[in-house]
Amino acid sequence: MTGSKAKRGAMWLGAGAALLVLAATGAAAQPLTVVELFTSQGCSSCPPANANLIKVKDRSGVLALSFNVTYWDYLGWKDTFGREEFTQRQVNYEPSLGRSGPFTPQVVVNGDADAVGARPGEIEQLIASSGRIKGPSLSLSGGKIAIGAGKAPAGRADVWLVRYRQGVIEVPVARGENTGRTLPHANVVHALKKLGSWTGEATTFSLPADSSGLSTAVLVQSPGGSILAAAAN
Repeated sequence: MTGSKAKRGAMWLGAGAALLVLAATGAAAQPLTVVELFTSQGCSSCPPANANLIKVKDRSGVLALSFNVTYWDYLGWKDTFGREEFTQRQVNYEPSLGRSGPFTPQVVVNGDADAVGARPGEIEQLIASSGRIKGPSLSLSGGKIAIGAGKAPAGRADVWLVRYRQGVIEVPVARGENTGRTLPHANVVHALKKLGSWTGEATTFSLPADSSGLSTAVLVQSPGGSILAAAAN
């Protein structure tokens, strides 16, 4: 191929590459539905909800996370993944959800709708009935978190860093309500940290390095309420 034909060919290849880049960018920017399961290895009602979360964890456009709480530890089994900050996250949700206090299991979708999540298809129904997240653009790249401009309800939103183990982990339980059972957990959260606030202006945060092999998610969220944006690597 020579002359003008070569030039046209190069232009075609360039346009094709650009389209591929745009397609990949569009896929990466797909809004995520955030599904949080508050669960406990010391709760005999939790295994069905754990199993239901496993069914949706690989669904396109869904970020499924298991937060193990601590308030059932007194029943005889200390949850191996339980953290006080996960319990507090659930407690912070309850007023806006119209609940008098935390309970397990509890599934919260996009920070503003909840269900027990133990019945077959219950999590899928909650996902289907929840509206899409409508907030700022959010991306994780090159060690940076980039949040676009937009409207921050009440003037600000929290920026949360979540580290979680992608996949299913089986945990044998030796005491408590689930004595003798081996419980599966999906996408278990190991760390939760508030990085700062977003006030509506385009901004960036440094993405803390991680050498533990955990997956990373970032949530932009009204305090104790709706999730405005979510991204995961």
